[in-house]
Amino acid sequence: MSVSAVQVKELRERTGAGMMECKKALEVTGGDIQLAAEELRKTGRAKADKKARRVAAEGVVLIQLSTDGTHAVMVEINSETDFVARDENFIGFANAVAATALEKTPQDVAALSHLPLAGSNAKVEEARQALVAKVGENISMRRLAFAGATHAIGTYLHGHRIGVLVELDSNNPEIAKDIAMHIAACKPLVIAPEDISHDIVEKEREVYFAQAAGSGKPPEIVEKMVNGRLKKFLDEVSLLGQAFVKDPNITVAALLNKNRIKVLAFTRFEVGEGIEKDTEDFVEAVMSQVQGS
Repeated sequence: MSVSAVQVKELRERTGAGMMECKKALEVTGGDIQLAAEELRKTGRAKADKKARRVAAEGVVLIQLSTDGTHAVMVEINSETDFVARDENFIGFANAVAATALEKTPQDVAALSHLPLAGSNAKVEEARQALVAKVGENISMRRLAFAGATHAIGTYLHGHRIGVLVELDSNNPEIAKDIAMHIAACKPLVIAPEDISHDIVEKEREVYFAQAAGSGKPPEIVEKMVNGRLKKFLDEVSLLGQAFVKDPNITVAALLNKNRIKVLAFTRFEVGEGIEKDTEDFVEAVMSQVQGS
């Protein structure tokens, strides 16, 4: 039978599926939009593939600890909107993914996707595709990280948007939690100033020299100014050089030295960081639709 453009448009708006998928579904169902929508829901894989192109920059960060507290996993699961990130189906899936990762310790997200999902007969990827079809948004498993096993660990979760794992050389739960909380708040890039890459240091040095060049001060004074600014920068981006968030009068290095503890590694996840979100000019989008109608 012949399917009208109006029917295709209505079904597309209703389901989020592609134009050709909508057209085929309408042809199969004799133009019945309700049946066509149900047909598209049944073909969850096609819908998931279509939505996979859309940017998922919302979501959750979750941390799960082993029952003996010796190791932990942190995962970031993304959705397109914060609304879906609060959906019980999405939260249930995210928790199951974290449980699967904690039990199986896959090397990366790709390996995780092929594992049986905890509490389910389906594999992780199959469950993800089913969830995409159910909630109508792209869902992605972005990253995971592990801590512990051979080192003492600390964890901190700020809501479901920021998570931190930190590994220490000795067991002090209070300090471990404080350091994890500090990392969540202050976002250090590395543990110590010397861990900053040479390229970054030299780039910063060039910027500071350019800024100081027009000061008219003698070269030796300019050199001291640049070195001072560079030290401040290195302290600001390194964990040990930062002022401790709970007591700005001391540095993190001083706190750790006082308690004879060393930070060996840390990982900080924040939902959507580094993901370019799609932006749309609302007025332009409306005008485009009006002109095209």
